[in-house]
Amino acid sequence: MDWMRFLTNPQNLLAIAVAVFTFATVMTLLGTLTQGASLERRMKAVSVRREELKRRSRQAIAQSGSSLRQSDEGFKKRVVERLQLSRYLEDPKVADKMAMAGFRGQQPLTAFYFFRFAAPFVMMAFAAFYVFVLNDFGLPLMSRVAIVFGAFMAGFYAPNLYLENRIQKRRQSIVQAFPDALDLLLICVESGMSIDAAIQKVSQEIGGQSIELAEELSLLSAELSYLPERRSAYEGLAKRTNHPGVKSVATAMIQAEQYGTPLGNALRTMAKENRDLRLSAAEKKAAALPAKLTVPMIVFFLPVLFVVILGPAIIKIQDINN
Repeated sequence: MDWMRFLTNPQNLLAIAVAVFTFATVMTLLGTLTQGASLERRMKAVSVRREELKRRSRQAIAQSGSSLRQSDEGFKKRVVERLQLSRYLEDPKVADKMAMAGFRGQQPLTAFYFFRFAAPFVMMAFAAFYVFVLNDFGLPLMSRVAIVFGAFMAGFYAPNLYLENRIQKRRQSIVQAFPDALDLLLICVESGMSIDAAIQKVSQEIGGQSIELAEELSLLSAELSYLPERRSAYEGLAKRTNHPGVKSVATAMIQAEQYGTPLGNALRTMAKENRDLRLSAAEKKAAALPAKLTVPMIVFFLPVLFVVILGPAIIKIQDINN
């Protein structure tokens, strides 16, 4: 029963929470040191994707833009197929969201359906075990039932929240480095390189700034080489990023190849527009900063400031009275 008393002690719970947050902070700082390894792993995944596209092209499968299927015969696959989760939890946009988050193939989609089914029951069971067995905190029955129901709802929406968070972080990384990538692409095109070679070169150079953008450009280069229509490759890039700046660049490239218009001028204009979009986004965040800092300053900074200012005076008054 010692571990039960340990888990039900509020001080121990606070210590565990502090340890978890400290560990997450350390891992975040260490993550910057492993960026090169992450880039190498993603480039290897893109190379595998290129080989799959080449094999599909040789087999003459006329399904441009369709996702490559990966072998997935694990436990999650069997659960999804037997319970028909892909049918009952069907979402027409989930495949596009998985691509925008950087997950490709059937295996991540199967894992998403599995965790969307299992997470509510797991969190509900954990909450029920805690509030009904370990410690009820003196709450009435209906309050504990409400906590269990809230845990069930949180588990149901947790996979979607994780996916949306992953999409936002990936899109932000791509948008931050995209104007610089367009400048590099413009230099390569004006130097006489073909658009395919230029995209491949830029994907190698931009990896130090944005691994996600390097991955997308490498994938675009592979799709330009092996998809039946080059238009599908550009549309796939715009669909995976889902950003107005990237969509406009993809449209400009499609029009340049279709009508033979100069690509250099279009890239120069698009680079300026994307840089303006990045600057406007930064200005928007800077304008919203004072309102966001109001509550933290009131809660954390002002009490400390009062203690620093009034503390010596209070100590002197106590010394005089003594």
